[in-house]
Amino acid sequence: MSLTVADRLAIHELLALHGHLMDAGEFDRLGELFTPDIVYDVSAFGAGELHGFAAIEAAGRALGDRNPLGHHVTNIIVGQDPDGTVRARSKGLGVNLDGTTGSVVYDDILHNGPAGWRIAHRTVTPRRTPLTP
Repeated sequence: MSLTVADRLAIHELLALHGHLMDAGEFDRLGELFTPDIVYDVSAFGAGELHGFAAIEAAGRALGDRNPLGHHVTNIIVGQDPDGTVRARSKGLGVNLDGTTGSVVYDDILHNGPAGWRIAHRTVTPRRTPLTP
């Protein structure tokens, strides 16, 4: 099955929704973003892999005021592997309470089910080093 324009638009909107729900603390709506068996890999931040909605919510609540004020998702690219796996890569910018910002890369594996497109696996990698020629 090839990705349609409608699929690509739905995936773009799904990735954009992530920032809105996280910024609003709407953890009760994680099912609109992720499959129930989501693996959210934040190993690069020292937090390992989070499995399921409850683990993601607990991590978000534990961060408290250290959560970004705003999650901004940009530079979305969507592709499909020869085996049919659908992947998205995007950039995330986080604006912090003190005005500083951070940058991450989101690498996602997506599944399309009865409720539509959802993220099944996400790896979050911080950008800490600029390109050095």
